[in-house]
Amino acid sequence: MVAKILAGALFGIITLAVSAQVFAQADVNEKRQAAMKSNSANAKAIKAAVESKDYATVEAKAKDIMGTADRIVSLFPKGSTTGKTKAKPEIWEKSEDFSKAAKNLSKAAGEVASAAKAGDAEVGVKVKAMGDACGACHKAFRAEKYPE
Repeated sequence: MVAKILAGALFGIITLAVSAQVFAQADVNEKRQAAMKSNSANAKAIKAAVESKDYATVEAKAKDIMGTADRIVSLFPKGSTTGKTKAKPEIWEKSEDFSKAAKNLSKAAGEVASAAKAGDAEVGVKVKAMGDACGACHKAFRAEKYPE
């Protein structure tokens, strides 16, 4: 009888631990996907703002992207490869390159913000460079499709 109670308690503890890990992984994926969707929305807003020469919006949205870029690495903790994610193993296998890619995005977004603040006619060139930084990281570290 005591053995059955202990076995049941042990099973319950293991189930709880595994469930917590699964939910934590889902939370990590949701946070990083929300950050990336925010970057995408900000990039679209920047494109529209550049066309209308709304440099205040360009500056604000570029600063938002810069803030997200500064925390990108923390959104990909080791072992966060399960669930609905397009994250490639190269993120962890080449962590220095991944970190450098995030820094490149942050730098490029900062240059967009600075150019927009100054009303620099080169803001469009800086926006393209920021887009290139996003694309380079995606090419190296994001799968095209979710795993099946």
